[in-house]
Parts: sequence; C-alpha cells; structure tokens
Amino acid sequence: MNTGLLGGIMFVLVFTGMILVHEIGHFVAARLMKIEVEEFGIGMPPRMVTLFTWKGTQFSLNWLPLGGFNRIKGEDDPSIPGGMAAANPWKRLVVLLAGVTMNLLTAVIAYSVLFSQVGIPDHSAAAVYAVEEGAPAEQAGIRPGDIIRVAAGEEIGSVDELIAVTRQNLGQPMEITLERDGVEQTLTVTPRSEWPEGAGPMGVQLTNPFVEASWFEAIPYSFKVTGMDMGNLLSLPGRLIAGTASPEEAQIGGPRTIWNLFQAAVASDVQTRQDESGETPPTYYTLSVIIALSVSLGTLNLLPIPALDGGRILFLLPELLFRRPLPAKFQAAVNSAAFILLLVLLIFFYVKDFINPITFNLP
Repeated sequence: MNTGLLGGIMFVLVFTGMILVHEIGHFVAARLMKIEVEEFGIGMPPRMVTLFTWKGTQFSLNWLPLGGFNRIKGEDDPSIPGGMAAANPWKRLVVLLAGVTMNLLTAVIAYSVLFSQVGIPDHSAAAVYAVEEGAPAEQAGIRPGDIIRVAAGEEIGSVDELIAVTRQNLGQPMEITLERDGVEQTLTVTPRSEWPEGAGPMGVQLTNPFVEASWFEAIPYSFKVTGMDMGNLLSLPGRLIAGTASPEEAQIGGPRTIWNLFQAAVASDVQTRQDESGETPPTYYTLSVIIALSVSLGTLNLLPIPALDGGRILFLLPELLFRRPLPAKFQAAVNSAAFILLLVLLIFFYVKDFINPITFNLP
C-alpha cells in the first residue's frame, strides 16, 4: 500500500479514535454513576443512521468522521431528574474526569507497547545514538550503540555526567571505557574546543541505553513517563517566561501539521521495516505520535478553561467545597460563550496551520 494513503488512513483513525475513546470514558462513567445518556454518537452530526438503542441510550452513526459525542440527559439543567446537573457533585466529577483518564490510559498502553519493543531507558548510563562524520568520536573509533562506562577516570552514571566530564577535558586526550556488544574496550578521544552549531565536543548524539522488558514490566514505567509528559506540558508556559523553553516548543499544531507528521512517521516506519539489510533498526514514530497526541488531548482538557472538562470541574469546585453550586444559568452562559470563543480560536489556528504548518525533522 502507498505510504501516503496509509498515513492518511492512520491520521483519520487516530484522530477519530482519540476523541471517541474520550467520549467512551464519559459514557461508561455516566452509566456507572446512574446518570442517563440519551445518545452516544460515532462521528458528528448530521446523523446518518441510528444503529440501535440500549438501556435508554440511542447509538448513532453520523456523517462527519470527527470522533464522537455524548448527549447526556440534563447536562446543564438541575431540574431534570436522572440528569447530569441533578446528580451528586462527586458523581459529576467522576464523569468529567473519565474522558481525560481514558486518553491518558491510552498513552500508558501505547508507551508500554513501545517499551516492550525497544526496551526501557536506563537513566543511569550514557549511550551513543549517532556519530558525526569526521568528528573526534569517529576518529577514535566510537560507534552508535556504544555505552560509555568511564571517561577521564570517572565512572559515568548519566548523559549529563558524560557531558560535564567531556567539557572539562576540551582539547585534551581523554581515555574512555565503553561497552560494545557486551565487551568492554578502551579508546582515547580528544574533545574539540570548538564545534559546529548543533554538535558537541566529541561529535556524538547521546541517549540512554535500553533494557529489555516485557509489556507487563513496562507498565509502571509507562505511567511514570506519561506523568512526566503531562508535567512538561503544564509547565511549558512557566518555562517560556523563564526562558528555559524555546517558542518553537509552544507552537500549536493543527490538522495539517498532524497530517504531515503522520505521513513522515508512517513512511519512516514502513521504510525501516522494508530494509532487508538489517542495518537500520525499525522505527516507531507512528506509535510515538499517538502517545504525544493522547497526552496532549488528555492534559489540555484538564486546563480550567470553560467549555473544556477542566472548566466544568472548576465550576464544580464551589459545590464540592461549600455545597453551594454556581447558578446553572451562569454556568451554561459562560460555557456557551467560551465554546464560541474556543471555536473561533481553533478556526484561527487551523487556518494559520494550513497556510504555514509547523516544520519538523524526525531524528
């Protein structure tokens, strides 16, 4: 199959699937909390066909393949019995958190699949990912995949430690002990005092070595990494203000950028699997894109912005803390206005993204 077509199929399936998974979380939580759901839609209206009705919920298939939706009974009207707004606030909190939880669990599962294939990063060691042609590292005989154990007589316990030791020995011969295919070797490299932009003293890209793990063994680490990704996203505004993050990291990618990303990811994944020489290891960029989008969708929905799950949770806090809900009409008005504003902003960013998509280079 043509990789462009496959990339397009993956884009539609993943984009639709992430939203659908989010809505399934809300649906399941609402049913468990005895809150009635009038309709669960696959895709967005207009309606194509009603599939079936189950326990009072109408399941529909809609024309626009953009995820799905829940039409929950009495979502903004507390006078309707059996509805969302009339339910106990703690039950509503569970329903509101369920969509985000499903997206983040998707990221955890995808991470565990990824780590079961490539291994779990060992942050207590430093490995060589790539070597710059003609750089001191290549001249010394360092190769991709080597694990640096000792440099200049100091044991190396992390990538940062190796970088620090290297910068202490600029222009001086530095003896290193590395592990290659389970065998230790000793080489001498002279880190250069000046180097091209984007390179380094030795001319290597460093990473962490990977330790083999089963899917089950990878789950705890997958939870940890998903939490770290959430923290990085939430701390991004503060890091921008502090100058520790670049403006490029905060760019908002719309459908065209994501489309291009899927095209590049799928093309790389297919190409590396068709390499019969075996010299190029298979890439997992498509899985990485799914992880990034799942974490982003889950985290951004937690932000206290009206019309998002986080905004509805914000309105719920006074009732949880003081047992006095905000007026339903006020909540409905703010959510409606915020939804319109959010829609306008999305249209602006999507048009901007279509005209000038974000450029990127896969490693």
